[in-house]
Amino acid sequence: MAVMWRIFFTFLLLSSVFSIASSRRAPYSNSNIDWWCNLTPDPEPCKYYLSQINHHGEIKHRSEFRIILVELALKQAVIMQTEAREFEQNMVTEKHKAVHNDCEKLYENTIFHLNRTLEGLHGKRSCSPVDVQTWLSTALTNIQTCGTGVVELNVEDFMESKLSSNTTKMIRNSLAINMEFLKLNAEKHKVETKEAFPSWFSTHHRKLLQSNLTTKAHLVVARDGSGHFRNVQDALNVAARRKIKTRFIIHVKKGVYAENIEVEKNNDNIMLVGDGMANTIITSSRSVQDGFTTYSSATAGIDGLHFIARDITFQNTAGPHKGQAVALRSASDLSVFYRCAIAGYQDTLMVHAQRQFYRQCYIYGTVDFIFGNAAVVFQNCNIFARKPLDGQANMITAQGRGDPFQNSGISIHNCQIRAAPDLKPVVDKYNTFLGRPWQQYSRVVVMKTFMDTLVNPLGWSPWGDTDFAQDTLYYGEYENSGPGSSTSNRVKWPGFHVITSPDEASKFTVNALLAGGTWLPTTSVPFSSGI
Repeated sequence: MAVMWRIFFTFLLLSSVFSIASSRRAPYSNSNIDWWCNLTPDPEPCKYYLSQINHHGEIKHRSEFRIILVELALKQAVIMQTEAREFEQNMVTEKHKAVHNDCEKLYENTIFHLNRTLEGLHGKRSCSPVDVQTWLSTALTNIQTCGTGVVELNVEDFMESKLSSNTTKMIRNSLAINMEFLKLNAEKHKVETKEAFPSWFSTHHRKLLQSNLTTKAHLVVARDGSGHFRNVQDALNVAARRKIKTRFIIHVKKGVYAENIEVEKNNDNIMLVGDGMANTIITSSRSVQDGFTTYSSATAGIDGLHFIARDITFQNTAGPHKGQAVALRSASDLSVFYRCAIAGYQDTLMVHAQRQFYRQCYIYGTVDFIFGNAAVVFQNCNIFARKPLDGQANMITAQGRGDPFQNSGISIHNCQIRAAPDLKPVVDKYNTFLGRPWQQYSRVVVMKTFMDTLVNPLGWSPWGDTDFAQDTLYYGEYENSGPGSSTSNRVKWPGFHVITSPDEASKFTVNALLAGGTWLPTTSVPFSSGI
């Protein structure tokens, strides 16, 4: 996480030149390409790649231009992946192999999300502008994560594809062009504040969260041999082979499961149900110091769409001395974690990408322990800072938004921020901050949350000894409570905001940040879609 990667409304500076359905004629031939590409943040690769394709006629509409940009990004991503595979023979150390394995998977996921975007834009699947922005943001984050691993394991001679930079730029261009569609969509779908789960969470799934699922499970995992399997991954592997990816429930009975699990990107609609976070524990101890990247250190890695977990603990026991060690890594779009515990020290919870919702969860850690580039809301959760190493400070968040057009951010809503039992006796000896800017456009908002005395009066920490991102990030606080919530001595950065307007705060609710009005309708499970 040591790699460096504008305020939330930066895109407004560009929006005046965008016309979402403009049918006016742009200049012909190369001038036509120049006219369109000059609307993007990175016009040069746009001009180069558009000049290489046989496009019949001039580009007339933004929607047409958007599809072309995504197609070009996909083409470059495929070539990038091919190059990466050719480098496999040059993997000389275990660290090289670890980074290579990450990058190959992340590149494959990038291609998957670009294909998914194109299918939506061509009308082959349901697709909103929010979906497009989410999937493009994910594709971009995947490429950046590959580069992070290179630095973490100190393998600077690792052969990254020469195309990764241009692929990244083409995805950034696609994000910028889709922004006007996103703004128009937001205007059309303003929803009233109400008690609700995000609307992508169906009535059926709401009932599942409350029901006794142990009698409805498709498979049962039990350490004592009383189920179908003794290991969680064995059940996940069976679920992955099913042809129709409807909701599949796996009951993980009481016990400690010492294993690393993966829910792959095509293994959709998995639901893991435990016997309570104190009873069902999935645990491992991988860490960066032991040769894993942060990405691959995860005890549980979740990629499949619509994942749900209930009443389970995900744990990494590497401890504070082992550095980055992830308990849960999720890039599952439209996912829900309900009454779960995520426990570790540094980098406990990697909210890697896409749209995620956490309700009534317990999260434990020290340095950057909620980090990543998802659009994620934590609601009614308990966030516990643990005792860090001497000389360290606790950083609750390290949000990784690296592009101003990505629709990602962390929202902490109606939660509790307290000291864990091991920190309580020595709480005055260690600083605890709400977060620090991992990437240039880092975005975090804390709303209606109780903050105990552990929170430093400054609230937020710089990245090291630099002023990195302090004028481009967006950090906000709104109507918080408790002895650590006073904003009178908070940092004076241009990007920090004491939010006083409900309209401003509402941009970071389930409805707005997670497009909740389109994916989690009213539920009997307690949930607030607004502020």
